[in-house]
Amino acid sequence: MSNKKLTTLACTAAFAMMSAGAQAQISGNVVKIGVLTDLSGTYSDLSGSGAVLATQMAIDDFIAKEKPGFKIEMVSADHQNKADIASTKAREWFDREGVDTATELVTTSVALAVMKVAKEKDKIALMSGPASTPITNEECNDVTVHYTYDTYALANGTAKAVTQQGGKTWFFLTADYAFGQSLEAQSSAVVTANGGKVLGSVRHPFPGSDFSSFLLKAQASGAQVIGLANAGADTANSIKQAAEFGITPKQSLAGLLMFITDVHSLGLKPTQGMYLTTGFYWDRNEETRAWSKRFFAKQKKMPTMVQAGQYSSVYHYLLAVKAAGTDDTKKVMAMMKKTPINDFFAKNGRIREDGRMIHDMYLVQVKKPSESQYPWDYYTVKATIPADEAFQPLSQSKCPLVKK
Repeated sequence: MSNKKLTTLACTAAFAMMSAGAQAQISGNVVKIGVLTDLSGTYSDLSGSGAVLATQMAIDDFIAKEKPGFKIEMVSADHQNKADIASTKAREWFDREGVDTATELVTTSVALAVMKVAKEKDKIALMSGPASTPITNEECNDVTVHYTYDTYALANGTAKAVTQQGGKTWFFLTADYAFGQSLEAQSSAVVTANGGKVLGSVRHPFPGSDFSSFLLKAQASGAQVIGLANAGADTANSIKQAAEFGITPKQSLAGLLMFITDVHSLGLKPTQGMYLTTGFYWDRNEETRAWSKRFFAKQKKMPTMVQAGQYSSVYHYLLAVKAAGTDDTKKVMAMMKKTPINDFFAKNGRIREDGRMIHDMYLVQVKKPSESQYPWDYYTVKATIPADEAFQPLSQSKCPLVKK
């Protein structure tokens, strides 16, 4: 046999060995994504089945465009907004089912529980739904990405805008768990920093249904603004009952965490004029519209920022797995942090050392019924809050991973 043929055979064999080695880096040649979300409770409308759909869309789009040499599978489960159920399911997924990353994780108590299991098992946690800043502060770890929004960004948008618009006295109606407490604390700080005054607050059970006694305390305070430091069905019920008791429009409501599904459920009449802060609006540009219409075709609702962020986070994760040639947690996390995020959800987004993905946020105002021209035409974008201003600066971080 000629030397040329021997060389060719040797190169071919070497390439085959390299390819086999690369494939072996993906455990079982399967990347498995777990969607752990609220499928039946307070947050099911803003996350839930829509988050599962967004994940499947990300997987399908990634396979069609990137043609990976590995399989991708998805599993999903309902954590029922209970930390013990969530941590048990995450442990089962990691130990027995070969899940590489637990994703979505709406509800702060759930997120904090699962990120500890992920750290223990050396797996990745991708968080689109939870809001509390301790996730990237005191409780941060090197396997967690907090992707879509947080309470700092919400307060920095809505509370600041409403106070500057003349809402100088506030009373907070707060969900009594980590998320609500964090949102109230950060919003209070913003109100005070902008010349406002907090007259008091009251905390309601999570989830809640009867807010009458809490709203009457807010009414008695005489505050110009009642800050709703809750979310999902709790926010919707608070707004409905405030109208029923005649509290609005005498006092204004500030939905500190509202979603487009809340506005759709309530209608424009009771929500018109309200300011809110969001990481995504479906009707912002051609890119957002194109993706959202695909989502709507299957879900029959326009996506919330949680659902859009879920797609983006999963797609970014899969890109990192392909680029790293492995599902090894440390190597994938390094690639995710190294790679900028540029898609319909975020432009020039990036994941910092504390696990916070920073991107532009948007201050929007809910339209009057007469201003809405077509279905789901609900928001006027009042301002873009640049990424570096929207989220807590690293100089204020309490995350031990941040070098100062």
